[in-house]
Amino acid sequence: MGGRVDGYRAELRSLKRWEPYLKKHSGLPGPRANLELVQAVGDEADSDRLWRFSASADEFLALCGTAGLGKVALMEPDTVITWLRELAADRRWRVREGVAIALQRIGRESMPNLLAEMQLWAGEGPYVQRAAAAGLCEPDVLSENASAVQVLAILDRITSSLSAASDRKTDGFKVLRKALGYCWSVAAAAAPDNARPYFEKWMRSTDRDVAWVMKSNLAKARMAGLREELSPVKPSRAKAKPKAKSKK
Repeated sequence: MGGRVDGYRAELRSLKRWEPYLKKHSGLPGPRANLELVQAVGDEADSDRLWRFSASADEFLALCGTAGLGKVALMEPDTVITWLRELAADRRWRVREGVAIALQRIGRESMPNLLAEMQLWAGEGPYVQRAAAAGLCEPDVLSENASAVQVLAILDRITSSLSAASDRKTDGFKVLRKALGYCWSVAAAAAPDNARPYFEKWMRSTDRDVAWVMKSNLAKARMAGLREELSPVKPSRAKAKPKAKSKK
């Protein structure tokens, strides 16, 4: 990936107008956007260009600008974080993915700052919670055990929100559920001893969506060690409601 990114960076430095080049090499329409080019834009673009792209009606340009704003956040944290929180609920899923990429860039430079902000995002709506989980749960971002411990606590809070949701047919609920289906395993692989109590707790849940989340995570290859250590946990049975007496 590094070689392709470097090649794109060199190409971008030689251009005055980036938009035609980016649209031509976006990989869209198609199943996969050109993420190597997205990274190159984040590395090479100045803040003005990134801000402009992030507000674009073109999905790929918006993805590039949004993802690259993680670099700008180091200089304009409050402004960038506010805008990223708004974009986390954008109707275009690739733009929402760009928010996660931006958060990961912030985390690589200043994990304490990212963790502090994601504590707040964990109390927001499902789209913002999804961005927080995806932004935090990237293996190279969770390089320190102390950070992984805090991420586990954030995931626990978000999972509690998932289990308490009343309307589960919304797109926001579905994307959050899907993200939690892998995020727990990333954090657990970074801090397995700390993750065990959380898994034991949530594996007892009678909530079908939470049960799916934990089952999905435990199936990941990175969970092999912890999976062996976890003893089979049976979900707690919900107490049956007393039958109403029939009236004669």
